This record gives sequence, structure tokens and C-alpha cells, in this order.
Amino acid sequence: MTANGEFVTATADGISVTLDLAVGHIRSLVVERGGREIAPLHRAPWIEEAQEPDTPAHLARLSGDFLCAPFGLSDIDGSPAHGWPANSSWKHLETRSIEGGSVARFELEKQVMGARVTKEFTVRDGHPFLYQRHLFSGGEGAVSVGLHMMVSLPQGGHLSFSPKRFIETPVDPQEADPARGRSLLAYPAHFQDLKKAPRADGGTANLVCYPFDRNYEDCVMMPEVPGRAFAWGAALRHREHDLVLSLKRPEDFPSTLLWMSNGGRYYSPWNSRHRGVLGLEEVRSYLLSGHKASIAPNPFSDQGIPTSIGLTADGEVDLRQATGIMPVPASWDRVTDVEVRGKTLAVLSDNDEFSVPYDPDFILHA
Repeated sequence: MTANGEFVTATADGISVTLDLAVGHIRSLVVERGGREIAPLHRAPWIEEAQEPDTPAHLARLSGDFLCAPFGLSDIDGSPAHGWPANSSWKHLETRSIEGGSVARFELEKQVMGARVTKEFTVRDGHPFLYQRHLFSGGEGAVSVGLHMMVSLPQGGHLSFSPKRFIETPVDPQEADPARGRSLLAYPAHFQDLKKAPRADGGTANLVCYPFDRNYEDCVMMPEVPGRAFAWGAALRHREHDLVLSLKRPEDFPSTLLWMSNGGRYYSPWNSRHRGVLGLEEVRSYLLSGHKASIAPNPFSDQGIPTSIGLTADGEVDLRQATGIMPVPASWDRVTDVEVRGKTLAVLSDNDEFSVPYDPDFILHA
């Protein structure tokens, strides 16, 4: 473990993760494997620049991945968009050695609806995974939550997922004013095939190939199919010959949101320079409609898709996700499946597969 007062880094053999304590964002996640050092998570180009005083902290220091509570619009507790976990300080509680790795724990200095929030990173020797846990203790009421992972795809790539129930765009486009930005998809829209996403101009877009166009800002939400114990999402970067995996229990995060940010925002601090960024975000939220809409009856919850967590004075909510980073053979153009096989994770393509060390008990905990 290393620390400089503002950042804390936890390491194991072949992996390191650094947390920005000012906002709880992962500043870097680096995996060394096959003689390569791979660091595909995104860092905004403006994070070293001075920002306007009213710039939200999560935007000024936008990087890597971070917890949101609420996810999106905050219209109940007075916190900024994406909530205090993404915009305020975290305290480093400890970093301790475990057999074959280390665990770092952090506590949000503010509370979320009266709940204490703890962040826990586990890294293991030889495992190309960050095992990430967030624990809400106590509190009262309900709140939407999400993990805001961002992958840098400057040369593009291929996206694939475990089966989803449907795909939906929010009511409003990401950018509706042509003087401020540009969105290309139809809003709202409900469809089944990522390769045939409705566009506002009447055409369709193939969202499994990123980017699908130039200069746009768009997003879609994809709830999981019922009955699955394990779900995954993959972003394969063709030119870099590497892969980012997101692994989760649908019980924890019932939906995946794709935020496709490719130069479609013209105003500060974006200034049309935020390009090739994919938000691969695991969420428990009603689209981007905000805290109030996510805890009230809504079209997702009416279909049995959870859109918030419930907090009680003597209760705990334990949310887990694993991020994997690894090289892939140069011949690969997509991931077709991911399978847990004992203490390994098998990653499959159309005509090949490989396995990496994996802790099967972390996500599928009792």
C-alpha cells in the first residue's frame, strides 16, 4: 500500500488500484499480464485544469469508476448529481494483507440517507480482477445506486453482454440543444437488439461496435433477464488487444447502463474533447430519471426490476462487482461468453478461449 494524503494505492502481484480520496474515484487500475501493462480505464482530459467554482466535484475529477448514490439526478437529499459518494471525501480506514493479496477499506465522510458507506477493494496475486464491495450500514429510506465505470476506447472496440431483458433509452436525449451538443439515438425508445438501435433520423445504429458514429452523446439502459445468478459485460479493444470485463450479481445491480460519450458535448469542460469513452455502468436505478423517480413506482419496478435499495436503522446492504482487465489474442474480435469454472474464469470467443484466476465466492457470496 502507498499513500500521499490524496491518493491511496493497493497492490498485489500483477495488479494495482489507486483511489482519489477527494471524491472516491478510481484514478487508475493497472494489470500486468503477459509481459504487458494494461490500464484501459478512462481519465477526463481536464482533471489537472482549474474549473469553474460551480463545477460538480465528480465532473472536475472524473476518472475510472466510482459509486453513485443516488445514481444520476439528486432531487431529495441536497447532494450533487450522483450523490455524496461521487463528490465528497473518503477516509482511508486500513490496508491489510490477506493470504495472496491485500484489502483496502475506505469510509465516506458524509452519510447517504443516514447510512454509513464503506468501500472495500480486494486485489489478489495473479488475479487480473479488482474485487469491489460497497456496504451501506443503517440509514432510513431508499436510494438508487450505481457504479460508474468508464473505459477508454480511443481506437474503438466491440461490446458484448450476457442476455438482457430489453434495451431502452431515457425520455430525454443526453443533449437536446444543438448549440450545446448532439445525441443521435431516438428518445424514448424500447427495443431488443443492440445491433438495431433506433436513431432519431429514422435509421438504426449498431451499438455493439463502438463508436457507432462521430460526435455524439447517447445512453441506453439494459435490465437483466430474470433468474440469472451471474451477469457480465465486455469491452474488447481491437487495436490494443485487451479486454475489460464487468462481473456482477443481477440481484445487486439489476441493469447495465451504457453511456457513449464521443465528442458530443460542446460546452465546458467537455469542449468536444471527451471522445472514445464508454460508461459500462452497473446500476439499480430507473434510467437517468433521478432519486425520486427511482424510489417511487415506475415502469421498471412495475415489471419487477429493482430500481433502488432500502435502508433501515439496523440493516446492511452489501453490493459487489468485479472488474477484470486482461490481454486477448490478436485474432479476437469479440467475446461470446464468460463462464465460471471452479477457481478460474473462462473467456470465450467464436473459435478460442482462455482462463484466468478468479475468486468464485466474491460475487456469488451467501
